[in-house]
Amino acid sequence: MNSPPPLLLPPPISKSLLNIILQINLSGIIILSLTDTSNLININRMEKTLVILKPCTIQRGLIGEIISRFERKGLKLAGMKMAWLTDEILSEHYAHLKEKPFFQRIKDAMSVCPVIVCCWEGVDAIHVVRQLAGATNGRNAQPGTIRGDYSMSVQENIVHASDSPETAITELKRFFSDDELFDYKMNNLLAIYANDEF
Repeated sequence: MNSPPPLLLPPPISKSLLNIILQINLSGIIILSLTDTSNLININRMEKTLVILKPCTIQRGLIGEIISRFERKGLKLAGMKMAWLTDEILSEHYAHLKEKPFFQRIKDAMSVCPVIVCCWEGVDAIHVVRQLAGATNGRNAQPGTIRGDYSMSVQENIVHASDSPETAITELKRFFSDDELFDYKMNNLLAIYANDEF
């Protein structure tokens, strides 16, 4: 039986990721199928979520440290700005706590100074961000989480993070206009995810 002809690979094709599939058919001929997967980013698996760096974080000079936690995890920063939150926007943001005795106290604490509002993007970003943040009460948060490492309070707990996809959509619209959120390609995606994860 004759051996199949030697496999000749084509010259490199740009810098695209090549998925090389070898198939051997019944006649012993090797078929080389090259599929360029460099642009196969499934946007539907990416989520955006809101994070607010609270006044306590700004006052303590922790902005860089907290933002670096999200960056080192592999999340993509899609928008960021500093804003001094008004009573109107805080009343809307914390409307679900309106009947609680600490409603006004929270609004007062959130208006001590400007905050940093961020939009982070990634696969399962909402869940990932909340895991990074840790339990709401900093005294109960696990070491290694943001609140576990930097907070001793249920109120002064460093960050606010959206708790569901529906909430994330509502909160991002509350704090960002469309032209303040940016869609751009991260060149390190394949160093963060497997090619079938995003």
